[in-house]
Amino acid sequence: MSNERLGQIYAILAFLFWGALAPIYFKQVASVDPVEVLIHRIIWSFIILIPLLFITKQIDVFKLLIRDKKKLKYLALSTFFISINWLVFIWAVGNNKIMETALGYYINPLVNVLLGYLFFSERMTRNQYIAIFIAFVAVLYQLVSLGSLPLVSLVLGFSFGFYGMIRKKINVGSIVGLFVETLILLPFGLLYLFYIISNDSISFLNSNDYISLMLTLGGLVTIIPLLLFNGAATRMRLTTLGFFQYIGPSFAFLLAVFVYHEDFNFDKLITFSLIWIALVIFSLDSLSKRDKK
Repeated sequence: MSNERLGQIYAILAFLFWGALAPIYFKQVASVDPVEVLIHRIIWSFIILIPLLFITKQIDVFKLLIRDKKKLKYLALSTFFISINWLVFIWAVGNNKIMETALGYYINPLVNVLLGYLFFSERMTRNQYIAIFIAFVAVLYQLVSLGSLPLVSLVLGFSFGFYGMIRKKINVGSIVGLFVETLILLPFGLLYLFYIISNDSISFLNSNDYISLMLTLGGLVTIIPLLLFNGAATRMRLTTLGFFQYIGPSFAFLLAVFVYHEDFNFDKLITFSLIWIALVIFSLDSLSKRDKK
């Protein structure tokens, strides 16, 4: 099997994990306070990442990184954005808003282009302008028709966009970077854990065994798709990899409609249709630029 084909398999598995398995997993712990779920995700990820640093022989990279104050400042900022992203996603899934999470990750590629234009002076093509304008119209339509902004979608799309932008700027490996981010969050997590233990409001080991088991799997739910994505990114062109990212929100959308029966009315259909049109224009533009290279 060629490296390119293997990379495609890894990409499909990674985005299936993020789009299908992750929402199902967080539905299982929907009865737990979202902050506690987030804390378990941080703690168990940290524990898993420690041996991974040695297995992947990146411990020396970590030692160099913690001496780089500039990169640590950027990682502190990326930690803020990814923690917001994780918490909002956990809350949204537990509150029957998987469809809004799908919309957020659909608009994320367009957010990335916009952030590149605003912060890195990257040139935008005419079609990219059109795609972003259509996405803006979609958000405006939902505001007018439903009387509210799709806040979950916007927070997820922009928080992940800013996270990706910062990580791109400092060019730190995914495993090492995530380890530092969980290390930064760990003291806050442990303090909150101590708080809910002292108030006897912790769900872990106080709920049924199934919930406790699910909470311990939070690290694997975080690390497995990341490793698969890394395997894909090192074996295929990033332009090609970009098209696979639509697998995630597509499966989340299908889950929301056909498994969890979230409300999908005509106004939401219009909103999603506009976003899909914007993504078609954006994707065709990316294909044409790749063919010209």
